[in-house]
Amino acid sequence: MSKLEGNVLIAQGGGPTAVINQSIVGVALEARKFPQVGRVYGAHHGVAGILHEDFLDLTQETTHNLEMVAMTPSSALGSTRMKPTEDDCRRMFKTLQDHNIRYFFYVGGNDSADACRIVNEEAQKSNYELRCIHVPKTIDNDLPGNDHTPGFGSAARFVASAFAGANLDNRALPGAYIGVVMGRHAGFLTAAASLAKKYPDDGPHLIYLPERTFSIDRFAEDVEAVYQKYGRCVVAVSEGVHDADGVPIVTTLQKEVERDDHGNVSLAGGALGDLLVNTVKEKTSVTRVRADTYGYVQRCFPGCVSDVDQQEAREVGEKAVQYALWHDLDGSVAITRTGNYSVDYSLQAFENVAAQTRTMEDEFINEAGNNVTDAFISYARPLIGSNFHTPARIRAPKVEKIGE
Repeated sequence: MSKLEGNVLIAQGGGPTAVINQSIVGVALEARKFPQVGRVYGAHHGVAGILHEDFLDLTQETTHNLEMVAMTPSSALGSTRMKPTEDDCRRMFKTLQDHNIRYFFYVGGNDSADACRIVNEEAQKSNYELRCIHVPKTIDNDLPGNDHTPGFGSAARFVASAFAGANLDNRALPGAYIGVVMGRHAGFLTAAASLAKKYPDDGPHLIYLPERTFSIDRFAEDVEAVYQKYGRCVVAVSEGVHDADGVPIVTTLQKEVERDDHGNVSLAGGALGDLLVNTVKEKTSVTRVRADTYGYVQRCFPGCVSDVDQQEAREVGEKAVQYALWHDLDGSVAITRTGNYSVDYSLQAFENVAAQTRTMEDEFINEAGNNVTDAFISYARPLIGSNFHTPARIRAPKVEKIGE
């Protein structure tokens, strides 16, 4: 079989992560090894860059600098929240033809997989030989067919570290602390708040996920029960928690609901934290209550990058190139867990990932729906990497009182 000769294009869609540049560089450096590849281009700001022919020639970048970029969080190529229409995808395909692009690698989540699928179908209709590979990426860990996704491990490491610090602060000055974590439909990242727990009374004591219905009254009762037991309470809550009708709790405070290009209700800001703080003050005996909304800081924080996440993000990029150039295949790269702890990679159909969302498995959520199970800890702990520091406590005995 003759080798398909032409150029390579790399693009990214959706939110950046701490390790996405590992995938981008993995694709670029692996593709530059193949003699049938002419140029390796990077689209500036994803789909928008393709539509406007805004490309960078990564063939002319030094290997050393690409390796430096790989160690840098966020997306060096830039990204976009634009959701391409079918007409956009047809225009994208025309641009690929004009630049003799024969290998298209799109790094992103489920919507990016869907765009990749449409471009691939347009090429088939036109009898244009084009290999399309979706490279997985998302801190939400919500792509079907994957044990986990690049970006999640580092974001989870940040969340675990943040809650370890919040727990220490809360233990020193007791009260109630609420941390609002990213997670619209899947609660994996919020659940990661549990990964630094070491002692039986460590927080977070309560974890609320979008996989379960959220009740304001039940929340207040849970906080009061924990406070009575420990004299303090640390709570992790997903921004996407919703009521029995599926309506996000945060929208109860918004007169006008903002939506993005994908039709998603905006969950940004500190409204949910404010609502929960007021609930605790009004319905429990806790008087000292604070809340933080972690927001964008979870995605690209340089000081909390998982080495496991980095390695796997690089490998999914390399494997994507190998599937396309060695095996002449299209599809979406998937990570499979093969041991404790090891992974392997496979290629699945676009349809298995495109526009679909994975949520947390029932075995990872406790029966009460307000915490995670040991099964989740076992699943997620390897992903946040090695050398993860857990806090210690003073173990010295108390001095016996002399006075009354």
